[in-house]
Amino acid sequence: MKKIKVALVGNPNVGKTSLLNHLAGTDLKIGNWPGVTVEKKVGKTTFQDYEIEFVDLPGIYTLEKAFSEDEFIAINYLKEGDYDVILNIIESPRLERDLYLTLQLFELKKPLLIALNMKDEAEALGIYIDEKGLSNLFKIKAIKTVGKTGEGKKELLLAIVETFENKLVPQIEIFSFSPEENSEEKRLSLIKGICAEVVRRKLITKKNFTEILDQFLLHPYLGFFFLFIILYVTFKLVFDLSSPFVDFIDGFFQKFLSPALALGLQSLGASDFIINFCTDALLGGLGIVLSFLPLIFVMFFFITLLETSGYLPRVAFLVDRFTHKIGLHGQSVIPLILGFGCNVPAILATRTVQDRKDRLLIIAMIPFMSCSARLVVFSFFALTFFSKPVYLILALYFLGIVLAFLTGFVLKKTLFQKELSHFIMDLPPYRFPSLKVLFRIVNLHVKHFLLRAGTIIFVIALVVWLTLNLPPGEKELENTLAGNIGRALTPLFEPVGLGDWRITTSLIPAFLAREAILSNLGVILKVEEKEEPKEIKIIPALKEQGMALLEAFKEAFTSLFTLTPVSLKAEEEGPLRSKIKELLTSSSALSFLIFVLIYNSCVATFVTMWKEGSRNLALGFLLYSFLLAWILAFITYRIF
Repeated sequence: MKKIKVALVGNPNVGKTSLLNHLAGTDLKIGNWPGVTVEKKVGKTTFQDYEIEFVDLPGIYTLEKAFSEDEFIAINYLKEGDYDVILNIIESPRLERDLYLTLQLFELKKPLLIALNMKDEAEALGIYIDEKGLSNLFKIKAIKTVGKTGEGKKELLLAIVETFENKLVPQIEIFSFSPEENSEEKRLSLIKGICAEVVRRKLITKKNFTEILDQFLLHPYLGFFFLFIILYVTFKLVFDLSSPFVDFIDGFFQKFLSPALALGLQSLGASDFIINFCTDALLGGLGIVLSFLPLIFVMFFFITLLETSGYLPRVAFLVDRFTHKIGLHGQSVIPLILGFGCNVPAILATRTVQDRKDRLLIIAMIPFMSCSARLVVFSFFALTFFSKPVYLILALYFLGIVLAFLTGFVLKKTLFQKELSHFIMDLPPYRFPSLKVLFRIVNLHVKHFLLRAGTIIFVIALVVWLTLNLPPGEKELENTLAGNIGRALTPLFEPVGLGDWRITTSLIPAFLAREAILSNLGVILKVEEKEEPKEIKIIPALKEQGMALLEAFKEAFTSLFTLTPVSLKAEEEGPLRSKIKELLTSSSALSFLIFVLIYNSCVATFVTMWKEGSRNLALGFLLYSFLLAWILAFITYRIF
């Protein structure tokens, strides 16, 4: 079977990804360009006697200069990459703007065709493009498409094959030298002439949907009110819709799979260590990874929805004048807000930030945003040791925000020092995205997370479990590897009021997940005893899990009708409170909370920082956050 490699090129927000989803169907993969973390989408399809591979390049406005890493990759690939055909996707309502890039692409002397995308939006605005006239003018194929519905897909595939077979290179005499030598005025004049030739306009006097909405959503004052409402609702839905399913997955592993596997291994005569390793380490590690899926799925659903609907660029526009003061663009706000729910999807959300240094800077700020797991620990200790717990929790959240922006400010002046990068505010019209395309994009991100971060999280979960259970057969946690490490760490933590080995030992599994602090303290203090495997009957147990799944759907549905997030409420911990009061004073408890707030939130965050940022960033932040946490915990303990 013959092969055709097609490079998809266009300005940002012209619908390349939507069109690619229809062209490639389910055979679409997300990866990274070699040596960098810029996202790379590649899709394949078979048509006639060809296997056609599509490479979705990052959006660019010009071939002349790259202002960000993803723009550099796109331009470099177009000039030096291995591909057969350029598919230039143009936003039909903005033909005049997009033709500037098209004329530069002609200079590459490669087989090229044009997809006049969003023809439905153009016609709604009274804009009609003569695609045959455009084809005759350039001597190439021009096809009208609708990326949202897939209209024009077959015609586009036929045109790709014809362009490849006949080597249809644009023919227009004015372009006999390089784009750098062509004056900008000459290009713009030519574009105006082309548009006059192929575009007909019907006068529409009434305001369109985008203009009406922008009167409110981009208003200097009302815009922030609507921004707060939209972000609050998004934040609430992300965690309320995912939390019941996170709990279900956790319960499914702990109450069904783990006991069933334990009993099966017992019947085979396996040792207690092997049983515990298989049920707690292997299944437990897998459960930790899979428990992130509902959160990642829902988060990417709403991020993609906001992005494809056209609202996300407007958020950046609204807050840009404020974030400029610390050297960032308005894009940075969304990931930071998401960090209050979970740092992992927040770091993944930085993919919308184009500039590499800005992206790394935001990633370094996100772990200071107090996630919901830390809220559980904050609530427990605040209720146990302090008379006004709400004010303390708010103060901890505020301290995290201050440290995030101070960190950002320092990094901007040192490691990431540079002038504020250029940021073109491209505000596309509001659109109702296709749910089919939306779910495909979300599924791609979920698979990408599983392959990149999930495997490493699983391995580290195994390592943490081994520290808690070696040597084999040891019943007392004090004598395990984790207990020995905890005792070895006490001199380091004694100056900050945390000199008891039981407290330092609880910090080891806390690196796996912050909420593990309480359960592991319960085990260490013998408030919670580890349950022996009990006999379960498969059919009744499956029915119970089925009911739990239905309950998760019910809980997620009812959360749609509440004003406040129901998933972030702390749970009561009865017998544990009195035991912990014997270990800590109010000042050492406050020191402990400061340390939990600042030190790198969890292994999933660490791994995601490594994968989405860099190894040096993840390791450097691990050291930086530990030193900062220790220093502030020391000051807190000595003052209070």
